[in-house]
Amino acid sequence: MPVLDLADVTLYYQFDPADSRPVLVLSNSLGTNLSMWSPQVNAFSQHFSLLRYDARGQGRSSIPPAPYTVSMMGNDVLALLDACGLDRVYFCGLSMGGMVGQWLGIHAPQRLHRLVLSNTASKIGITANWNQRIENVQQNGMESIIPTLLKAWFTEAFRNQHPAEMERIHQMLAANVPAGYIADCTAVRDMDQRSEIATITAPTLVISGTHDISTPPSEAEFLAAHIPGAQLVELDAAHISNIEASAAFTETVLRFLLEGEQ
Repeated sequence: MPVLDLADVTLYYQFDPADSRPVLVLSNSLGTNLSMWSPQVNAFSQHFSLLRYDARGQGRSSIPPAPYTVSMMGNDVLALLDACGLDRVYFCGLSMGGMVGQWLGIHAPQRLHRLVLSNTASKIGITANWNQRIENVQQNGMESIIPTLLKAWFTEAFRNQHPAEMERIHQMLAANVPAGYIADCTAVRDMDQRSEIATITAPTLVISGTHDISTPPSEAEFLAAHIPGAQLVELDAAHISNIEASAAFTETVLRFLLEGEQ
């Protein structure tokens, strides 16, 4: 099992280097693991060496004591790049992964070729709602919030038409250790990068979902308006657009990333 042991966390990752292809890092959402990117792996692998990882507190990575911050998560990625001998990479993050992508764009611009920020925001939600979610998980476990998450993550039509996929995501969420999920929630709750994103210099693509209630299109519009030169694309999906609109997501991301290879 490929792991990176750092001072306070052990990160599980999967790196598939292919010839001299550039590296694309994929960073997943709160409560998921690196298998979230399964719909994109085949297509992305035709052009990039893929580096996927589980953030601290989730998947097969370890669960250090709380609290966590986006800065910690960003530095985890930098340590992973260093361990893999990678100088500059392409980066695609969704939701919490997009928060990490913003941090990297602000604090480590020299490590990025291009940046994709999907279904994310520079400030996500309000503190009271995050505290309520944390309290629910503390008192009642992960199962208590999964139905609400699935409704927010996917449209009703998609949920009804893809029961097997809904069960897969349900099991992924249920596998979270509450302490790790809660610690990740605190990082998302406390993040506010609104005053810093204008310093991002990497060519950036912002993706939103028309039906996303977690990070509405207005949040993507804010990102695109404040990140110099950012492109904005809206997909017919809710929050986890790489799964619900997988073909359109894959095509959109590849078109943008490959511009950097021409």
